[in-house]
Amino acid sequence: MRIGIDFDNTIACYDDAFHRAAVAQGLIPATVGHDKTSVRDHLRGLGRDPDFTLLQGYVYGPGMQYARLYPGLREALAALRGAGHRLFIVSHRTRAPFAGPPYDLHAAARDFVARQGLQNGGFAADEIWFEETRASKLARAGALLCDVFIDDLPEVLAAPAFPASARAILFDPELHWPDGTWQTRRFERHGRWSDIADALLRVNA
Repeated sequence: MRIGIDFDNTIACYDDAFHRAAVAQGLIPATVGHDKTSVRDHLRGLGRDPDFTLLQGYVYGPGMQYARLYPGLREALAALRGAGHRLFIVSHRTRAPFAGPPYDLHAAARDFVARQGLQNGGFAADEIWFEETRASKLARAGALLCDVFIDDLPEVLAAPAFPASARAILFDPELHWPDGTWQTRRFERHGRWSDIADALLRVNA
């Protein structure tokens, strides 16, 4: 199978990343909740929305040093590759932040992939695609003839341009959609990478 995988919040996990970056920059006290929403709400409560916008640009750029891989991802990818499947990263992120320094967000993501060792025996250069719009991301997934696509956003999987023949898998580790339903659309939902690997490997069992 040809398996397409989203990047942000599917491969790259930002739990603690916004908090750690904000504390390092002196934007928040360490007592603020460690999730992204708590950091955002704290800054917004102080009328500092622009600071949060700048923080986002930083975290998805040089601040990716604070991101990590989701638990079980490395093992899942190895198992899928070992079974003969081809894997692609297909993601949507702008080239530069909406505000602040013009970090190259595509280069930052590629650097993260390299630092995590996902290119050594993993993703080759022609298996990593960062597109600037959601439409081009979906077009790329179609052009790569993905049999499966894994994403954390149900609106991506439900988009009219989503490849009609692809198996849609919703990655939902935080139980936003525990029954896999979004706007009456039901998806195959998994909250752990080990479960995704098991589900895909069962196809050939």
